[in-house]
Amino acid sequence: MPGKHREMPVKQGSGISKSGKVFGQGQKRAKMVRAGLYARVSTQDQQTLPMQNRAMREYAARRGWTIAMQVKEVGSGATQRQLRKKLLEAARRREIDVVLVWRLDRWGRSVTDLLATLQELEHLGVGFVSITEALDLSTPAGRAMAALLAVFAEFEREILSERVRAGLAHARQNGKRLGRPLTAGLHARQICKLHRAGLSKSEISRRLNIGRTSVRRILTSEKG
Repeated sequence: MPGKHREMPVKQGSGISKSGKVFGQGQKRAKMVRAGLYARVSTQDQQTLPMQNRAMREYAARRGWTIAMQVKEVGSGATQRQLRKKLLEAARRREIDVVLVWRLDRWGRSVTDLLATLQELEHLGVGFVSITEALDLSTPAGRAMAALLAVFAEFEREILSERVRAGLAHARQNGKRLGRPLTAGLHARQICKLHRAGLSKSEISRRLNIGRTSVRRILTSEKG
């Protein structure tokens, strides 16, 4: 009717413009997390390798991580973790954002070694997750666990140091010479004397506890 003001209907929008902004703010995309998976078994226990890999892949999928690198290591002994270096080198090059393992003893040779590698990863800004222990160093609980590991590592170093001191004291009590053995050159006079007395090179080597090659070399140089 004439004289009445006609209101225009208000269109309800989603707040998202064609430019992809929400109420004037740009939408933030979730950061892609690149995971490096590390599995390790002994030569006698290789049947657990598929189980480790499956558990880690399922965990990474649940977290929405991208598997950028996977290392499988087979070996016996506490010192054999050569392929682990590949993951550490990738972390130093910033090619991965987190290291994922099935269990802590798969990664660390000892408490001291474990702590040293975890501290390096933390310094690099690379996360570390162990599935079995539910350890995630990006969480407060994980950082508290790392602090406990530091205490245990110091305890381990003290035990090793005490064992070394006890071993040295025991050796002294038994009259054993400590330190580096005397070189063959310092035995030159004795070697020549024993050789003139008719002893064979093998006998001289046994008596003076030095190699036969050293005895032969000294006698040859004396003749020259």
